Amino acid sequence: MTKIGNVWVFIEQEGGKIADVSLELVCKAKELAAKLGVKVEAVLLGDNVAHCADTLFSYGVKTVFLAEDKRLEPFTVLPYAKVIMDLIKEHKPNILLFGATMKGRELAPRIASEKLAGLTADCTDLQIDDFDDKVNKKSYTNKLMQIRPAFGGNIIATIVNTWDDPQMVTVREGVMKMDAPTPGLKGEIVKVNVALTEKETVMKVIERIRQEKSVNLKGAQIIVSGGYGVGSKENFKLIHDLAEVLGGEVGASRAAVDAGWIDHDHQVGQTGVTVRPKLYIACGISGSVQHVAGMKESKKIIAINSDPGAPIFSVAHYGIIGDLNVIIPMMIKAYKAKA
Repeated sequence: MTKIGNVWVFIEQEGGKIADVSLELVCKAKELAAKLGVKVEAVLLGDNVAHCADTLFSYGVKTVFLAEDKRLEPFTVLPYAKVIMDLIKEHKPNILLFGATMKGRELAPRIASEKLAGLTADCTDLQIDDFDDKVNKKSYTNKLMQIRPAFGGNIIATIVNTWDDPQMVTVREGVMKMDAPTPGLKGEIVKVNVALTEKETVMKVIERIRQEKSVNLKGAQIIVSGGYGVGSKENFKLIHDLAEVLGGEVGASRAAVDAGWIDHDHQVGQTGVTVRPKLYIACGISGSVQHVAGMKESKKIIAINSDPGAPIFSVAHYGIIGDLNVIIPMMIKAYKAKA
């Protein structure tokens, strides 16, 4: 019987700070590894990033493959792909997880192409199960079920990779729950020899200009979102006013962003941010499957819509049918009076 390889997570970091999506993937990797009876291992590349290993151990990583070299900062895809490919050839992981970020979306396809491995992008869930290939009359055990929206979010597809390992995926930020760390857990650091040629170092970063996001929806406990039903950019002031009174952040549906009423950083949904606030207020949002996928894990959902048949009411804990231009000022007045 062929030995099952371990579950690997590519650890994305910036300035020695691990990206949240990587820690989310480590938590999911623990679940997958437990089902397979293998270990969670992390691939950490950069310069002076060894201190990140303790954080990874606290989330359940057993082994950190640590590649430190000045040529690995800042991120460029060619040297990263070379180092990871060398590690794959040597250690043969079963599953390799990347965040569906700008870095992950650039790196994962290059590695998959070189390895001639399958790659499923923008997954929203991952499970381990058996698979019967009725076409080729083959059965597979303990395969990675790679679950993602397809056809514009109208269906949920389950994709299975029957090619040689590793089974590779990119996973959307925020869709996997991050568990609390356990300080004091220990693991093994395996130092990696960084062997790069002129071919891998031909690309140089001349200048980097970082633009901070205007909003942090992922960390918000209260989000007030507006959709196309708000009516106009000017009317979006109501959404901002309610969010300000409640001490929350402003979100939006894709329709409102496409209309130019608010910046893309505020977009919630499959093509935006996945959020899990304590309170989510959807104002003038119809409730398309794409939007709901990004906010359905909110602890409490309040929907305000003039259409009693709007799909958003099917996921809302509380629904208010009426004109948001009347209801929101009433909510603001009531909250101020109580406060």
